[in-house]
Amino acid sequence: MSDLDVNGALTRRRRATLATERTAKVRPVNGASAAGTASLGTADFSLHDGLRQRERSLERPTAKSEKKKRRSEMGDRLSCHKAQESLLSSASGYSNYRGVLNWCVVMLVLSNARLFLENILKYGILVDPIQVVSLFLKDPYSWPAACLVIVSNVFIVVALYTERQLSKGSFSEFAGFLIHCINLSTLLTFPAAVVLVVRSMTPVGGVFALGIYTILFLKLYSYKDVNLWCRELSAIKAKKLSRSMSCPTAQHFKAGEQKVCYPGNLTIKDMYYFVFAPTLCYELNFPRSPKIRIQFLLRRLCEMLFFTQVLVGLTQQWMIPIIQSSMKPLEDMDLSRMTERLLRLAVPNHLLWLMFFYWFFHSSMNFSAELLRFGDRQFYKDWWNSETVTYFWQNWNIPVHKWCLRHFYKPLLRKGFSKKVSQSAVFFLSAFFHEYLVSVPLRMFRLWAFTGMMAQLPLAWFVGHFLRGNYGNAAVWMSIIIGQPFAVLMYVHDYYVMHYRSEAE
Repeated sequence: MSDLDVNGALTRRRRATLATERTAKVRPVNGASAAGTASLGTADFSLHDGLRQRERSLERPTAKSEKKKRRSEMGDRLSCHKAQESLLSSASGYSNYRGVLNWCVVMLVLSNARLFLENILKYGILVDPIQVVSLFLKDPYSWPAACLVIVSNVFIVVALYTERQLSKGSFSEFAGFLIHCINLSTLLTFPAAVVLVVRSMTPVGGVFALGIYTILFLKLYSYKDVNLWCRELSAIKAKKLSRSMSCPTAQHFKAGEQKVCYPGNLTIKDMYYFVFAPTLCYELNFPRSPKIRIQFLLRRLCEMLFFTQVLVGLTQQWMIPIIQSSMKPLEDMDLSRMTERLLRLAVPNHLLWLMFFYWFFHSSMNFSAELLRFGDRQFYKDWWNSETVTYFWQNWNIPVHKWCLRHFYKPLLRKGFSKKVSQSAVFFLSAFFHEYLVSVPLRMFRLWAFTGMMAQLPLAWFVGHFLRGNYGNAAVWMSIIIGQPFAVLMYVHDYYVMHYRSEAE
């Protein structure tokens, strides 16, 4: 027998011995059969094989990712350019300029810090909180502005009583319309007459009282219109009331909220909720927030207190000295001197206007909305990005814009007037109230505020047709920064001529 045959036989014997030993090791456990135990062993081997395959599958993506990483690194070495626009280009679509805004604020503060320091060195500390009280009161025992505000409740009750009688059918529609007209007309003329006649009424107190009455006029006008629309809908078909804008259907409300339908809204509680709510447009069912957020409420309260102090301090320390130095007839000055006065007044006036906007439209209105759980918090939009004058007036004061659109502009369109005529009528109404809030408390009628508002119409046409993009936005900012102090300067001049010219002579 050859050596190859001997080696082959030995190999076969070794394989058989190994197989016998492996089979012998597989014994029954806990009474299980040998076949079952053998199947467990086979399953064990298959489990190990599955784990090995999974490890291999995990290793393969890692190797592939490493290859892709190497290829990308090599690609970066070979090419580092791609087609893209500069960030400051409008085609790039980039819009996050928060850092630039912060830089502008810092530069504005630093540039005016020198002027403020010079003001303190020249005039000393002029801030006097007690003097603020004298702006509202001449006599500590006479509060005419506060009394006017209290009397305004009479007009609220008259409007509610009239609507209740109309809902019952006790008043005809013509009689109700006549009562509302008399009530709203008296609401504007009565406080104006009091401010003009009562000499103890200060200009600041007059502005405060007339501002309250103007807001109340717009609210009661909306209250009258919405209840009239509800009566018209109920007269057509009661089912259509659930689909009206003033009384939405149940699916528009969250679980647990009660829907009010006409005439169930004609209550004292509903009326005074609307009077104090931060809106001018009435609805039967306002959107409500789920709860009052105490932290949010406290933040708004702290902002209100802080900006009140800042506004009072800057007005006394900065604005009043500039205005007093500007009290000189224009005929005694040349054009360069008048321009210098205008520019000196522009910056502090604009800063105070921005602070007042934040104090009123963000802090104060959010505070009252949170306190009343009023859900609609859109009191302003991005007016600072306005590229047209029209966009600015539509977005900087949303409550007034909604009222004008709902109760004045669209009704004029429905009556057949063109868009230009309706838009001009809206500006005319706004100009009237601006002049009403300025001329009556000052007891002089110069129509500077009225003219400034009506001048927005040709300015809006010019900017809309000839200036676009950033140029339009710059034109809007220039009209805000220059227009307001120009009107203030005109009123200061006329007030000086009327009250102090004879004393100076």
